[in-house]
Amino acid sequence: MTVNSSRFLADLHALRDFGRDGQGVRRRAFSDPDLAARAWLADRMAEAGLTPHFDPVGNLFGLVPGQSLLLGSHSDTQPEGGWLDGALGVIAALEVARASLEADGRAISVVSFQDEEGRFGALTGSSVWSGKLNLAAADALVATDGTQFSDARARLAARASDFVDPARFVGFLEMHIEQGPVLDQAGDTIGVVTGIVGLRQFQITVKGEQNHAGTTPMAMRRDAFVAVTRIATLLEDRLANIATPKTVWTIGHLRLEPNASSIVPGRAVFMLQWRDADAERLQRIEEAIQGVLAEVQGGTGCAITFERLRQDLAPMPMDDMMQAELAKAAKRVAPGQWRSMPSGALHDASNVAALMPVGMLFVPSINGISHAFEEDTAEDDLVIGLKVLAEAASRLAPL
Repeated sequence: MTVNSSRFLADLHALRDFGRDGQGVRRRAFSDPDLAARAWLADRMAEAGLTPHFDPVGNLFGLVPGQSLLLGSHSDTQPEGGWLDGALGVIAALEVARASLEADGRAISVVSFQDEEGRFGALTGSSVWSGKLNLAAADALVATDGTQFSDARARLAARASDFVDPARFVGFLEMHIEQGPVLDQAGDTIGVVTGIVGLRQFQITVKGEQNHAGTTPMAMRRDAFVAVTRIATLLEDRLANIATPKTVWTIGHLRLEPNASSIVPGRAVFMLQWRDADAERLQRIEEAIQGVLAEVQGGTGCAITFERLRQDLAPMPMDDMMQAELAKAAKRVAPGQWRSMPSGALHDASNVAALMPVGMLFVPSINGISHAFEEDTAEDDLVIGLKVLAEAASRLAPL
């Protein structure tokens, strides 16, 4: 097959316009821009000769008959997202499948998974499709804006059909931006992913005592926000002897109640997420976190509880054969400018790996920036990644 890099870039920029905000994109799962983008993608799949298929949770497949290799990623974004995160893998998959059909070549299908970015929880669409999350449990998920997943997916009900049988695919390849600085700093253009980190996440609730900010003496306060800051500070200390330089933890969402300048906060709810490539280390971190929560509860007089969010995501190695074929393609297309590397970000490939052989490749993120409007990659690097994906797919897909 011969991929058309101009057509690929044109489609990638066209997808960017759905929810575009300056350099970035706001295209949350099941939002109006997301639904419009999915309708456009379905049309592009049909024009390419693929059969568009929406499943009950909004995953969009572009299918060829019989057994095929599946390529793709996701097309939803973070609330303030970049234009390439997920979208690159979907449009690259579309171009490779289209080029293969034009050449009467290998059987390649395409997917854009839904809600990878976690409006309702990380990797929602691929979690349901892979069987890690049942549909009834997914329907009960609620976004931070109060929207329930069952109501959100009802917006696509008129176009939805049955779930696609995973047995029709011989494997899955996902192309993605790195979302980190390694390739950019090294001057490499391709990363062949060896494995994806595991993730655990707590929603932590701190209940203190709401009171007047002007008349309540400091010594008498049970300030929920003070407890949150003590938790954050103690984590740095308690995890120092457990974490490696690649271990990360984040408090990325915090809600204070009643969130008024003249009221001592009586309640705080926040998300604490941690990631590592080692399952045993993830557990040790969890035990340390629980110790910190108990210590802060005792020291502040606030009641602190936690709830595990969704299922744990275990570290997931990539398939050896998939890695080998991606490495062969990288050596030919980008000799001396590729490396094997782990992924510090989560991807739908982590869920799909429970069903079939999976491989991933990365292209550089300029300055390592992602999940931000400033996210970008040089177009030459995008095209090199496309060519590596096409060559590996041509070896792995059935005739």
